[in-house]
Amino acid sequence: MIMAIATLTALLVAGTAFASGHAAGEHEIPWMNFTWRVLNLILVLGILYKFAGKKIAGLFKGRQAGIRQELNDLQARKEAAEKKLQDVENSIANLEKEKEEILTEARSQGESMKAAIIQKAEQSAEQLKAQAKVSAEQEFLIARDEMRAEMADKVIEAAEKIVKSTLTKAQHENLVDEYLTKVVLN
Repeated sequence: MIMAIATLTALLVAGTAFASGHAAGEHEIPWMNFTWRVLNLILVLGILYKFAGKKIAGLFKGRQAGIRQELNDLQARKEAAEKKLQDVENSIANLEKEKEEILTEARSQGESMKAAIIQKAEQSAEQLKAQAKVSAEQEFLIARDEMRAEMADKVIEAAEKIVKSTLTKAQHENLVDEYLTKVVLN
């Protein structure tokens, strides 16, 4: 096929050169030299086709397959990039909605934390009130016991003064003996 195309091309060139030289009336072309050059060209092209034709054709086919593969890869990358672009555009469109959702969730968490803090503070206040009440009751009991002890001491002192002023020594000894016998017998 390549051989046939080369032959036709050579004949066309020769015919054109002959026609242009004859029509202009110029000097004559050395046909024998031209014929040998054309034959030499055809022979070189034929040898190239015979020995390297399949390799050259394979080279072009391999290059064609490589280019086709590159085009397919580029098409796949283009589709992936378009998909990513669409995802980014969707996320940008949903950004305001997501922002509102996050703010709403943060507010609700803040309100629940506020309620928990208030509840904990109320519980702590109740505990402090209960502890204060218990402490006040204990202090009252201690103060009452101290007051009773102090009053008992004063009553004893006053009774002692009264007894000392009204009792004679014989009555006193008689009273001590009587209580000692009661204490020993009991």
